[in-house]
Amino acid sequence: MARAINKLSARGVATMSNPGRHADGGGLYLNISNEGRRRWVFLYRKDGRRIEMGLGSAGPGGVSLADARAAANDARAVMAAGGDPLASRREAEAASVADAVRVPTFGAFANDYIAAHKSAWRNAKHRAQWGMTLEVYAAPIRDMPVDAVDTAAVLGVLTPLWSAKPETASRLRGRIEAVLDAAKAKGLRTGENPARWRGHLSSLLPKRQKLTRGHHAALPFDQVPDFIQDLRCQSSTAARALEFTILTATRSGEALGARWDELDEARRIWTIPAKRMKSGREHRVPLGDRARAILAEVERVRQDDNPHIFAGQRPGKSLSNMALTMVLRRMARQDITVHGFRSSFRDWAGETTTFPREVAEAALAHVVGDSTERAYRRGDALDKRRALMEAWADFVAPEAGTTNVIPMRGAQAV
Repeated sequence: MARAINKLSARGVATMSNPGRHADGGGLYLNISNEGRRRWVFLYRKDGRRIEMGLGSAGPGGVSLADARAAANDARAVMAAGGDPLASRREAEAASVADAVRVPTFGAFANDYIAAHKSAWRNAKHRAQWGMTLEVYAAPIRDMPVDAVDTAAVLGVLTPLWSAKPETASRLRGRIEAVLDAAKAKGLRTGENPARWRGHLSSLLPKRQKLTRGHHAALPFDQVPDFIQDLRCQSSTAARALEFTILTATRSGEALGARWDELDEARRIWTIPAKRMKSGREHRVPLGDRARAILAEVERVRQDDNPHIFAGQRPGKSLSNMALTMVLRRMARQDITVHGFRSSFRDWAGETTTFPREVAEAALAHVVGDSTERAYRRGDALDKRRALMEAWADFVAPEAGTTNVIPMRGAQAV
């Protein structure tokens, strides 16, 4: 015999105050606590267990008797179909939440990622490279929801580039991986990152050692002395800047950005601030006799309103990288690059000297060892590097060692 339902009345619900459960029938109850809190509950059995499902407050402004009965009817319909009312409601709520949180496209999320991180990147060129690679090369996945990007999609982007532009493809892969990791951290993705290399894409694409990495064209180190002789026949400031760059084994941007207030003449040290270093760490460069002679020569034409050692024609600006390239062109040496002299230095140090590898790498401002090893090696081996750089100067220009250095006016201790 069917149980009676709709036992309660709206007036009775409004005036009832006795604590306990008051049945409306069919599993619907008005529950009144000892403190007077009123709420609707639906009681049912599933797999032998008694389950209570709340339907909302029965107080003023809460769920009405009619709405509570409608909710109970829906629950009974789920049970009649063999389902679990409480589990079904939770699934519906989860789907509603998912619908409410709109998953952005990969392109939109990548743009947000770049905007959030660009202040931590070294320079405008680096930021532009991130934007360009994720805009142009990742175009096939930019309109995909960020949670829908899978291994097949990533391979579709990388495969056409992997052999033709291996360096670009490798950087693009890392940037896609970073964006997808950030999306997972924000709860927009689950599972493994489809752009991960180790143990994943490494099984689907040619291994790294098979890729052709674009090195900067370098002059064999045994030809550097003859090159320096020819270079010293050039009388321009750009030629002196190039020789200074070679002698200090620095990057062209670091040398061209050098400022007079970075020099400590008394200690013969040039300190490059962290913000201008690729590693993001301050780098001290020992200055030998020939490097100091170049500085003294350049200082004779020093512009008082320009803080840069190798001043350009524009007020307050330094020479550009193109100025050094033009020196090579005038010398008919388009076969080499300015950056390649760092490789010449490294090959010379490794093949002809007994200086430890760590000292040569420190001279190039390279990060050596893992984080633990670096934590225990606090110093920068300045004295050892000074001996190394003096040996390098003697090798590339033996006669320079006897140069009389002219004291620089206004040199500041840092």
